Amino acid sequence: MEFVTECEQETEALGERLAGRLEPGAVVAFTGDLGAGKTAFTRGLARGLGISGRVTSPTFTVVNEYEGGRLPLFHFDMYRLGSSDELFGIGWEDYLARGGVCAVEWSENVSDALEEGTIFVEIRRGASERQRIVTVRGVEL
Repeated sequence: MEFVTECEQETEALGERLAGRLEPGAVVAFTGDLGAGKTAFTRGLARGLGISGRVTSPTFTVVNEYEGGRLPLFHFDMYRLGSSDELFGIGWEDYLARGGVCAVEWSENVSDALEEGTIFVEIRRGASERQRIVTVRGVEL
């Protein structure tokens, strides 16, 4: 399914909409250029899960954990990882076993670790500076 958002708030709203469809253990794998809106979409996921804290990019920490909602949210940034071996080294399987939602930015860097059932979200820049084309595969919205 393809969606067009005209501003950051609409991208967040789409993430919020997806959150309502997520079950424990869900993996949402993002692709998109730097600044495309992956973290904005994840902010919407958090809001949709009932998480009220500030959601920021985990670029330097690799993973941020958010609790207090319907499900915990584990927000990963794989930009600096060279392979899925490094992902397993930071406890990927432990995060999956905790029954939360794993939101994975730069998922193409660890694509061989993503299992069947992963929801894929591609975010591309649109015709204007704020417009985004969001493609969601693996779930109906």
